[in-house]
Amino acid sequence: MHAIFVTINIKDGHRDEFMAASLGDSQGSVRDEPGCFRFDILEDKTDPNRFYLYEVYEDEDAHMNAHRNAPHYKKWRETVSPWFDGDISAVPMNTIFPSDSGWKAQKPGLLNW
Repeated sequence: MHAIFVTINIKDGHRDEFMAASLGDSQGSVRDEPGCFRFDILEDKTDPNRFYLYEVYEDEDAHMNAHRNAPHYKKWRETVSPWFDGDISAVPMNTIFPSDSGWKAQKPGLLNW
């Protein structure tokens, strides 16, 4: 599986808007993208304007093509880009645990928010 860990800093005054927009992208990703198996939004405890995204996809194509061309991603990116405070940091990774079949088995549970 292909995973990515993203760090995003948001300008002061846009935290709540960013979280609302990101929730839509996260839910759309796991609900509408067959190749998306995880999309966590995390907030830094020491900096309320720093967020982390942990995403897991079946492969790089599911991330770079299917996800980035999905309507919810395009809407998210257009909405939140003006609120970015500096560059986004992204670390691509391969998953070790759970196994690929384990990620796939967890997907139905992600749809029960």
